[in-house]
Amino acid sequence: MTRVFSGVKPTGHLTLGNYLGAMRRWAAVDQHRADALFCVVDLHALTVDHDPARVRRLSRQAATLLLATGLDPELCTVFVQSHVDEHARLSYLLECLATDGEMRRMIQYREKAGREQERGGSVRLSLLTYPVLMAADILAYGADEVPVGDDQTQHVELTRDLAVRFNQRYGHTFVVPRTTHPAVAARVMNLQEPMSKMGKSDDFGPGIVYLLDEPDAVRKKVLRAVTDSGREVVYDREARPGVANLLEILAACTGGNPSDLSGVYESYGALKKDTAEAVVEVLRPVQERHKELCTDPGYVEGVLRDGAERARAMARPTVDAAYRAIGLLPAGEGVSETVTGVSVAR
Repeated sequence: MTRVFSGVKPTGHLTLGNYLGAMRRWAAVDQHRADALFCVVDLHALTVDHDPARVRRLSRQAATLLLATGLDPELCTVFVQSHVDEHARLSYLLECLATDGEMRRMIQYREKAGREQERGGSVRLSLLTYPVLMAADILAYGADEVPVGDDQTQHVELTRDLAVRFNQRYGHTFVVPRTTHPAVAARVMNLQEPMSKMGKSDDFGPGIVYLLDEPDAVRKKVLRAVTDSGREVVYDREARPGVANLLEILAACTGGNPSDLSGVYESYGALKKDTAEAVVEVLRPVQERHKELCTDPGYVEGVLRDGAERARAMARPTVDAAYRAIGLLPAGEGVSETVTGVSVAR
């Protein structure tokens, strides 16, 4: 059976972009057709300045929302990254395989490092190397597919390169994964900055619809979305990014096609109104299920505990094999050292 791995990073509240771009597909498609693992990648949240209590709180919230979107622990494995040591174990091996140039070419690193340099600051080393940890997340489980948004494609390509390189140098150890994308709304854009992704780590709240936003807050954000010059509703990503973003969101929520929908509307106002209501309706069952799960925190903890046990059992054989292949002595093997002329077994 095909194995799928993907995850969410608890650096902020999950957004409509996370849901339409990935999470909805995980629940509706991937968990039913594949041996699927979904992970809260909390170690990745440490690559930037953070509040420990907030990371813990957002990690729990992210795990609860994964279940609220429809992931079923009877069908898939849901767990927290830091609960499975194999992620960190494999990451160091892959750091010994990756190059400095590869890391510095990563678009997200260049963008974030550039912003910090403009402010006169610097970034943590882990921000440079975290794509290797992401590769370890994927390769440890022998994942065939990685369903991600467009902005993560470069990282999966790095994962493929590292898997191929390791296999060629040290013997076949890893499955080489491939990226999969949803057909529509792979990258939902900020409602106030339609040339920028709707990111959960952004500070610009008015352009971001969060999964737990109240319906009135959702409507207000969508109705205030930036559009474009002119009045005609046309689907054109380059010339009219604001309208295109609204059409893509509406299409993703209703199962339509952005180009076809553009012919339905004669005004931006009507498009915004229908898009707002479509978003409210698509988030309603998620919010209701999230509220139910919050009343039973023991259930969520049990799911994560059982998920970590299953994940660990899947990852350990592959990571142990990688340790042997790269030349590390397996734990438990004897080593003899001569100390002052006496052979000492260790």
